[in-house]
Amino acid sequence: MKGPLFYSKILLFGEYGIIKDSKGLSIPYNFFKGALKSKNKDSEAAKKSNASLRAFAEYLKDLQQKDHELVTFDLEALNKDVAGGMYFDSSIPQGYGVGSSGALVAAIYDKYAIEKITVLENLTREKLLKLKTIFGKMESFFHGKSSGLDPLNSYLSLPILINSQDNIESTSIPSQNLDGKGAVFLLDSGSTGETAPMVHLFMEQMKHEGFRAMLKDQFIKHTDACVEDFINGNVKSLFGNLKQLSHVVLDNFKPMIPVEFHKLWKQGIDTNDYYLKLCGSGGGGYILGFTEDINKAKKALKGYNLEVVYNF
Repeated sequence: MKGPLFYSKILLFGEYGIIKDSKGLSIPYNFFKGALKSKNKDSEAAKKSNASLRAFAEYLKDLQQKDHELVTFDLEALNKDVAGGMYFDSSIPQGYGVGSSGALVAAIYDKYAIEKITVLENLTREKLLKLKTIFGKMESFFHGKSSGLDPLNSYLSLPILINSQDNIESTSIPSQNLDGKGAVFLLDSGSTGETAPMVHLFMEQMKHEGFRAMLKDQFIKHTDACVEDFINGNVKSLFGNLKQLSHVVLDNFKPMIPVEFHKLWKQGIDTNDYYLKLCGSGGGGYILGFTEDINKAKKALKGYNLEVVYNF
C-alpha cells in the first residue's frame, strides 16, 4: 500500500494574526511531502509513526462519536491498516512550521473519511469552511488547538487566501519570475519549535490591552497590506510593508524568535538586504525571509542555509 502524496505548506502571511481575523496567505511547498505506507515498516521511524497513528485512530473514534454530523470515518479499515503496521512516510521536518501534521491529517481524511469533500468538486466557500472545521478538529490531536489551515492547504494543494476566520477561498498568486533577483526564502534556525507553548504565550500576551492594540493597529494592518500586495504583484509596495511587519515582529514577538537571530533580524531591517518574519508559530524551525536581491541576501547571511521557495 502506498497512498497519494501530500505536500508541506508555507504560511507566507498571517501567523498569529489569523487567530484575530487578519488576512493570511498560505501556499503549498512541494519540496517536502508525505504518504501513508505499509511497506518497509520495521524502521524505528515507521514504528514511531505507527504508534502515533494508533493513538490518532482512537482520537478520531472519539471525535466521530462527539461530532458524527461533521465527519465519519471508516474506522474499521483504519484500525486494520494501523494494526498491519501502516505509517506516514514523510520528508516534512517536524516543528519547522511547514505543516508536518497537516499533511498527515490530509492523508488520513483522504483515505478514510466517508462522504468526503473532494478536490474535484466545485469548492464553494461553505465546503472550504466545512473542510477547515473538520481538519481543525482532527489536527487538534497534535497541537491542542488548530485552525485547520495546514491540512486544508495540503489536501487541496492550492494557495489559500484567508480573508477572515469564516471567509476563505482558493486563490492564484502571480507566476514566478525565475530570472528575477527578488525571492522568498526559508532560513533554517537549526532548532525545532513547538506550536502549543508559543500559541499559549501569544494568548497570555493577548490579555494585555497594549499588546491587543499593537496587534490591531500595526501587526494586522501590515499583514493585510502584505497579502494584498503579494497577490496583486505590487512588489515595491510589498517590500515597504514587509519592512514595517518585520520591525513590528522584532519589537513585539521576541520570545518567538530564537535569541541568536535577534541581531540578524535587525541587520536585515537596517541594511534593507532582506527582511525576516516568522514562519508558523516560531520558537525555532524555519524563519521566512524576503529579499529584493537574493545574491545580496546570501552574502549578508553567509554561513546560513537558505532555501529559495519563490522568485519575484
